[in-house]
Amino acid sequence: MGRNKTRGMGPGETRRMTTGGLLERIERQFRGRERKILDQHLYVRSAVLLPLVESDGELGVLFEVRAHHLKRQPGEICFPGGRVDENDADEEAAAVRETCEELGLRSDQVKVYGPLDVLVGSFPLMIIPFVGKIPYDAVVPNPSEVAQVFVVPLSVLYQMQPLRFDVPVKATPAEDFPFHLIPGGRNYKWRTYTLPEYFYCYEDKVIWGLTARILRHFLELTRNGSAAKPKG
Repeated sequence: MGRNKTRGMGPGETRRMTTGGLLERIERQFRGRERKILDQHLYVRSAVLLPLVESDGELGVLFEVRAHHLKRQPGEICFPGGRVDENDADEEAAAVRETCEELGLRSDQVKVYGPLDVLVGSFPLMIIPFVGKIPYDAVVPNPSEVAQVFVVPLSVLYQMQPLRFDVPVKATPAEDFPFHLIPGGRNYKWRTYTLPEYFYCYEDKVIWGLTARILRHFLELTRNGSAAKPKG
């Protein structure tokens, strides 16, 4: 009776099995995975509401003027909103909470229609905007955060062509950056990109910065009733 011999596996066979098992695990891991934002934990997440209101028989957008005693961006124009807290159920809940705190509303008075596109700033800030409707006659601005509110009719906004100015942005490494580890060292050709800044001028108010970019996105989406891609 012959003896059954068990042949030992060579290094190549072991490698093939290990590679096959690794590929199967990677395939399972990525099957059905939803795309996220890389290094999202490094960004400060803020949620804002672009609030629609009925005023003087017209539909318009409400803006806030930040209180002048605030340390950050005093007197600038913005939408209600702020940082997403751990206790918020999600970004939409954060936008509603901040809107209520800043405009003296109850949560049941804020009707959220849906999300706008996420705006990732050049600095570690991620803005998650929503569109909704609030009752203008119930708004009572919180003086600790809001100096005043004003409304611009949508009929006016749709006709406005914002001013655009491009701001060049370039990386400037610190002196202790390991230049010796990259091709070209200190002469490395860092990429420069252009950040568009839009300005909407209405009476004595100037809407610019991230607020203007969110506003422009909303106007482009709703001007013709379709999700048209902004031009320029």
